[in-house]
Amino acid sequence: AQNCAGLRCTAFDTCVYKHVDGGHAVTSLTPQARLAYVEAEGPLKRPFEDRLPTRQEQLAVLQNTPEFDVLVVGGGATGSGCALDAVTRNLKTALVERSDFSSGTSSRSTKLIHGGVRYLQKAIMNLDYEQYMMVKEALHERANLLEIAPHLSAPLPIMLPVYKWWQLPYYWAGIKMYDLVAGSHCLKSSYILSKSKALELFPMLKKDKLVGAIVYYDGQHNDSRMNLAIALAAARHGAAIANYTEVVRLLKKTDPDTGKERVSGARCRDVITGKSHTHSHAHTHTVALDAGIQTILKRVLSHVLATVQIPSPPTLQLSVSVGSSLLFSVRRGDVLAAWSGIRPLVTDPNSKDTQSICRNHVVSVSSSGLVTIAGGKWTTYRSMAEETIDAAIKEHKLTAGPSRTMGLLLEGGKDWTPTLYIRLVQDYGLENEVAQHLAATYGGRAFEVAKMAQVTGKRWPIVGKRLVSEFPYIESEVIYAIKEYACTAIDVIARRTRLGFLNVQAADEALPRIVEIMAKQLDWSEQKKTEELEAAKQFLYQEMGYRARSEQLTKTSEITLAPQEVARYKKRFYKFDKESKGFITTLDVQQVLEKLSIQIDENALHEILNEVDLNKNGQVELDEFLQLMSAVQRGQISDSRLAILMKTVEEGLDLRGPVSVDRSGGGV
Repeated sequence: AQNCAGLRCTAFDTCVYKHVDGGHAVTSLTPQARLAYVEAEGPLKRPFEDRLPTRQEQLAVLQNTPEFDVLVVGGGATGSGCALDAVTRNLKTALVERSDFSSGTSSRSTKLIHGGVRYLQKAIMNLDYEQYMMVKEALHERANLLEIAPHLSAPLPIMLPVYKWWQLPYYWAGIKMYDLVAGSHCLKSSYILSKSKALELFPMLKKDKLVGAIVYYDGQHNDSRMNLAIALAAARHGAAIANYTEVVRLLKKTDPDTGKERVSGARCRDVITGKSHTHSHAHTHTVALDAGIQTILKRVLSHVLATVQIPSPPTLQLSVSVGSSLLFSVRRGDVLAAWSGIRPLVTDPNSKDTQSICRNHVVSVSSSGLVTIAGGKWTTYRSMAEETIDAAIKEHKLTAGPSRTMGLLLEGGKDWTPTLYIRLVQDYGLENEVAQHLAATYGGRAFEVAKMAQVTGKRWPIVGKRLVSEFPYIESEVIYAIKEYACTAIDVIARRTRLGFLNVQAADEALPRIVEIMAKQLDWSEQKKTEELEAAKQFLYQEMGYRARSEQLTKTSEITLAPQEVARYKKRFYKFDKESKGFITTLDVQQVLEKLSIQIDENALHEILNEVDLNKNGQVELDEFLQLMSAVQRGQISDSRLAILMKTVEEGLDLRGPVSVDRSGGGV
């Protein structure tokens, strides 16, 4: 994030936390935290408490305001934090982001709010006081982040498997030191698990030589929603913020006292309505890139939520692969989504690799007065923003008080309670799962989303049409996303609902309806709708590790079934191919479904068969079906709708019971 102070923008004890304990959410707030909240929130004004300005209104403010005290370039976590810090010091503040808020690294993190166990180890081993203080600061900021957005964050137990006896006391001592450094901000004390208990919680762990495990606690958050909550909080307090607005060039003028050129403003352009152009500005510190790959795995692999992080060197195009040789076996079909994020690390010339680089940050001021912050980590965004605005105030002699963001609730934090979802169920007739999702995503603002929800036409739920049957996201969230400055379908699936990060195939299925809703709200043409749909599909394919179902099988896919399995699947196939033609069509499937009084939309049925139709001749041949079932058994594919449909229909023909075509474990 870059901050141009005094500029003209032309042309345009633990704090609050929640955890699951026997199914009940628990909230804790220390006296220190309550005092911090009162001090921060009390005297501040929120001119847009009841209604957020629209994006067009924000652009008008940017265009018509004669002068801003601070202009922040970049709408990631740090940039949004800078805007919130500045506006709450009564500085006239603007923020512009050339893409969407949190569209970069801030939405592609590990989703952890942590101090950094690895950095504490390095601090102790190398007697590095700077790294120690960085960890201590991060743990303090972790506690604050859990407090100011309790609906978006929670403590997370992390299990560390141990395979050598000598490592057990070594790791235990290190983790206990981590608890000790956290002090009163320790979320929950770490503890040791026996081998049997570790396997009970995580049955897919490799059992050979497993000694036991250590469990410690860090924070977890919805990173893109957290980033958005920071930006929206800034807007509520009066900052003019606009996504898809890029800085074309910085404006400079000569200082009459010193004769030096000073940054005086920035020329901006609306990317949505005009051609984009980027003008780079040189930084005085070098930034190194480090890539971290995250994957979302099926919940059946563990009784606890697991995150796999695989470091890899950065490239211009990052590909995602899953390694299975370290702790447990993972099949391609077990991966629901995968993404890679780039960490900006401030380099040290003596560092051997990115793991040796400290995750600290650097604030620099150029000779022209441009304030730049580089490096750092998600957890410490607030303190980084505070330091950056302090530097801007000092450099440009602005009149402002100290930072007031410690303890300041973010968007949705006010009025949130662990039982808020119950009111949503009672007052609006939402499904319990949907109500819990809305409360955890929007906090106290969930009622605004519920008010927009459409009537389902069913006895229950009364309102709340789902975008995809398996996930609690509802159609009214798309409308509300536009109020939160979503401009594209990608904004909705990746940074407002997070569906693209949870299950890429479900996101792909929801896209047509999302585009239809946005088109109605934003008055898109048919061409624009087609462009949005294609762009979103490319995003899922290129950036989220998605392969369309039709691409999961190829003509060269091997059939590795045993003879008895081939016989079993042939028998299943011929229940549809009554005439022994050697292939089935949608008509064959419809005739079988009619016997069970089941109706499936004809277009949906065409899509289901097309996923397996390798020859693209409108029919599924026996060999193609056997290739599919072989891939399912190998774990290459785990949610083929045709495999699931044919299996359940086969059972239904015998039992004459209801048949579901929802996703299951694979349809073997």
